[in-house]
Amino acid sequence: MTTAKSPLQVLVISLRRSVDRREKVEQELKKVSMSWSFLDAVDGSALARPPAEYQPLKVQLLQGYPLTPNEIGCYLSHKEAWKSCVAQNIPTLVFEDDFVLSPEFENVINSLLNDEDAWNFVRLQGLYEVPYQELTPLAGAHLVKNLGDAVGATAYLLKPQVAQVLIDESRDIYEPVDHFLEHRSKHGLEFLAVRPYPVDISRVKSTIDDRSERAPVKGLRKRVRSLARAVDRLCAAKPWFPK
Repeated sequence: MTTAKSPLQVLVISLRRSVDRREKVEQELKKVSMSWSFLDAVDGSALARPPAEYQPLKVQLLQGYPLTPNEIGCYLSHKEAWKSCVAQNIPTLVFEDDFVLSPEFENVINSLLNDEDAWNFVRLQGLYEVPYQELTPLAGAHLVKNLGDAVGATAYLLKPQVAQVLIDESRDIYEPVDHFLEHRSKHGLEFLAVRPYPVDISRVKSTIDDRSERAPVKGLRKRVRSLARAVDRLCAAKPWFPK
């Protein structure tokens, strides 16, 4: 096994009440020698009111649909992980609590930590298969550039300077956090990935999933959204959907 030379913070975002999922996390992480800790997730369903970052009317107008309470809570939870990355000032591995590790996972992470100049943010899981360009060989995998939006936020590795950019660009919350991570025109960051992905999802039903499959925004609603986004680009110093 390759030995990592750099310190690493490992955070697992999980609701306190998700006892079964936390037990599965503990079993899964017994496969590796990393120190880790739970980061108590923000329970969106328990929020008395939307956070200051969320403007319901503007979201409905510019996004075309409202976020669910638990999408908001999930985003806020990842934002807390980014804040911890900045505060600790070390690379941070962020998990949601529905992950499964591949046999090569720890070797891949150690390879990344031994070549920190090669990356700033690395996706370790993706929901959608997208083409990619290979960049650097790793232990049993490659560091790549995805040529499409893989989506998903179950596992990723990031550095403090990237975490700070994500925090700065999250003053407004108006899209699911995994969509935001792919929103390069907003945050200006180019992320890499490891392929094959060293992390998969467990496919266990989530305790915070309150979103059914969304129908595409179309018709009059889509035209209104397009006009609203055009006005926002023209008038706002930091438009939500820059060209």
